[in-house]
Amino acid sequence: MPSASSRPRRTSATRTSSTTPVGLPVGQLVGTLGGGLLTVVVDAGGSAVDDVTLAEPASGVFGQAGDLLLGVGVERPAEAVSLLEGAAGVDTGAVVMRRAAARNPEVRSAAARLGVSLVELAEHASWAHVVWLLRGVLDRAASGPALRAEGPVLDELFALADACAALVAAPITIEDTQSRVLAYSSTQDVADPARVSTIVGRRVPDEVIASLRGRGVFRRLARSDEPFFVPAGRGLRARLVVPVRAGTEWLGSIWAVVDEEPPQHVLVSLAQTASVVALHLLRLRSQADLARRVSADRLRAVLSGDTLEAEGWLPPPPWRVVVLSGAHRDPGLRADRDPDAARDPERELEVWESVARRRSWRQPLLAIFDGVALALVRDVPGDTAPGTWEWLLGVVEEVAGVSPAATASAGGRVSRTVDLDRSRREATEVQRLRGAGRVTGTTTTVEDAWAAVTNARALGGIWTEELLGPVATLRDHDEAHQTAYLETIAAWLDHPGDPRAAAAGVHVHPNTLRYRLQRLSDVVDLDLHDPETRLALRLQLRALGH
Repeated sequence: MPSASSRPRRTSATRTSSTTPVGLPVGQLVGTLGGGLLTVVVDAGGSAVDDVTLAEPASGVFGQAGDLLLGVGVERPAEAVSLLEGAAGVDTGAVVMRRAAARNPEVRSAAARLGVSLVELAEHASWAHVVWLLRGVLDRAASGPALRAEGPVLDELFALADACAALVAAPITIEDTQSRVLAYSSTQDVADPARVSTIVGRRVPDEVIASLRGRGVFRRLARSDEPFFVPAGRGLRARLVVPVRAGTEWLGSIWAVVDEEPPQHVLVSLAQTASVVALHLLRLRSQADLARRVSADRLRAVLSGDTLEAEGWLPPPPWRVVVLSGAHRDPGLRADRDPDAARDPERELEVWESVARRRSWRQPLLAIFDGVALALVRDVPGDTAPGTWEWLLGVVEEVAGVSPAATASAGGRVSRTVDLDRSRREATEVQRLRGAGRVTGTTTTVEDAWAAVTNARALGGIWTEELLGPVATLRDHDEAHQTAYLETIAAWLDHPGDPRAAAAGVHVHPNTLRYRLQRLSDVVDLDLHDPETRLALRLQLRALGH
């Protein structure tokens, strides 16, 4: 079964976390596998390996720092050198290629020159088989109790996956409701390409998901509590699917790649095993919820000015704080009648976190602060890695394609933790102006909206109940005599030297505009040629809504 991502991954040396990053040196990783499957051709040191990624040079995908990059299909020396260059640009832990490419002198020389470790895959070895072996070594190391609180639960899930595999004599994956792989059996040598993509690519091809959805598999999975058989079709091998539920709540599923539907007694045994898996998924969920709460509390503390030891777990600067909004609306409430009531901050945060994780941000820095969903992202020009501002731009545009109200309002770029509170306040200002219709666009930074923010700050100091100067007099006159002097002055100030445009703004003839300006001079004494007077007038008029 495909999934959006596999088990929680370790954090490499360049991905800061609350724990000390630990990976395996490429030589140690290769030695752990044994059997002559992999051979280190060039050991350049570099980042320890903590994940496996499938290279996609045509799409510019070369993994992240600490990844073991698989050069599937790379055969020609020129392609191999290009792949090494891309890997060097992101500090990839090592690159794996078939023997013909890895032993080419030009390729080996490029690896040494670029400082990228090069690993040779034996000609007889299957990419799929090696992937499962590598993933098993890395994932089981990452789930150790010393590194992750959920480690024991995950280890037990792996054992349950092996038990299920023994029952059906087929490879098994255990997944949550978002199709994320939580555990899998050690026997995976007969898995089909879709399953390899599930674990290696961490993102299922859209056509695979669409195929299963079109066949009603997900709909039945969400509603059923009995195992069911999915025949082969549309390029996928047959599957046996076992829903995992606790009472009426759907927690996940067990998937097996099979050739035919198993006998009834096997289905009964799998259903019984699913009830045990449900208990583990409940434990895992509670631990994950606790970890998210701790992360959110820590982020809220930093955004409130408590920056003690923050640099120990934050990603490298510079950063931006971003208000995320509009991805979720409560369908039972009328947003046009009560916009605030239609927003559910908790649900909003859940939606954005789900999207962020699907787009490979493994440890999203998200929290609710003063009733809005906030994110902290890095902002380095040209950096599109998960968790950066440029990456978030694409994520928000994608969400907006489904939820048109989705927006991101960003505070300024800062390089010191003590300035994160300022970036948060700026992001909130931009979001507030967006709600008032003063800022448009799906994504907006405080630098983009500087004029509106400056005016809003100035207007914040104006007391409309105790206006100074002639505006108060004109307001009283308009109310008493149904005149329109305030909107007339506002139009004139907005279109200086252009009476036609000013008149069009208030839907009158230019001569009518001139007549009003002459008449209002009988009510108050105004020097509209004085710049300071014009500025004060415009600010007061804006504060009154003109």
